[in-house]
Amino acid sequence: MPETVLDAVAHLPEWPVRRDWGIGVVGAGFIVRDCHLVAYNDAGFQTLAITSRTESRAREVAEFRGVPRVYSTVEALLDDPEIEIVDVAVPPAEQPAVIRRIVDHPRKVRGILAQKPLAFTSAEARDLVAACDAVGIALQVNQNMRYDHSVRALRALLDHRVLGDPVLATIELRAIPHWMPWARDGRSLSTFIMSIHHLDTFRYWLGDPQRVLASTRPDPRTTFAHADGINLAILEFANGARASSWDDVWAGPAREGAGADLGVRWRFEGTDGLALGTIGWPAWPRREPSTLTYSTRSDHGKWHKPVWPHAWFPDAFAGPMSGLMRAIEDGSEPDISGRDNLRTIALCEAVLAAASEHRVVPFAEFLS
Repeated sequence: MPETVLDAVAHLPEWPVRRDWGIGVVGAGFIVRDCHLVAYNDAGFQTLAITSRTESRAREVAEFRGVPRVYSTVEALLDDPEIEIVDVAVPPAEQPAVIRRIVDHPRKVRGILAQKPLAFTSAEARDLVAACDAVGIALQVNQNMRYDHSVRALRALLDHRVLGDPVLATIELRAIPHWMPWARDGRSLSTFIMSIHHLDTFRYWLGDPQRVLASTRPDPRTTFAHADGINLAILEFANGARASSWDDVWAGPAREGAGADLGVRWRFEGTDGLALGTIGWPAWPRREPSTLTYSTRSDHGKWHKPVWPHAWFPDAFAGPMSGLMRAIEDGSEPDISGRDNLRTIALCEAVLAAASEHRVVPFAEFLS
């Protein structure tokens, strides 16, 4: 296996020719303050303005991260002729209305970076994609696990068929998330907030599945009402490959006095090789790079262990923005476009249906 398959940049984004597109940010929560703005600055992107529902919060974040302009409304931000891209970083239930305000504004920006989920239903997500298409605004979705460095490096191995034909891919999450207040009272908890990362990653690695099996139960620690807490999903692919995610947001009584065994691990088995990985996210706010270890038939038991300094939080957040900028430059579809993300949302819908209705669900059932 040629070592050049994973060169020094295989785990990194493809950067745009121009990095000084004017970015305006809607939202000023911790993920903007500590991930988006940090990653954009490190990548040499130009964040010019910010607005938020609470103007004082926007001013605090702007001062802390060196954003030069603060606007009191989304419309005021859009009036700024230097804003070419809008990063919408608000709670999911609020996002569709913000996107529609951007689309309806007389001055059209070049692109929108939306957060995942684009919407909580396929129907609303389709409406947002159509609205952006109608006015020529490129729509990218921040499914940033695709830009986790181990996930991206594995994709390079798959593109070069280093591991042969895919057989089995698994992602095992054992972590205790801090659910934000907006996570309460929605139609979904883990599926559209946590599992969506892994379902989208499986699509990135393997394409769309044919069938979905799933089971869920409430998380004993989460006190507000919810149905899908701990999620188990199996995806079946036409080429015979299988994928499985175990999204365990209970992870044992670690906060109640027991020992903790927390982390996110993935595994990819092919006919010619095996790759193992970890995701560094649970260590946040400590920066912990994700890892990749792999071996092939021709390696005679040797393991390859590339090392990089970058971590998902915050570094990978530059990736989706970079993809949007490249799409604007060459007039192409963004790499994680709203249209592509409709299929990830459909997969979330299929997982919810499979778990709640206790049946094997054809993926195509949710694509209409």
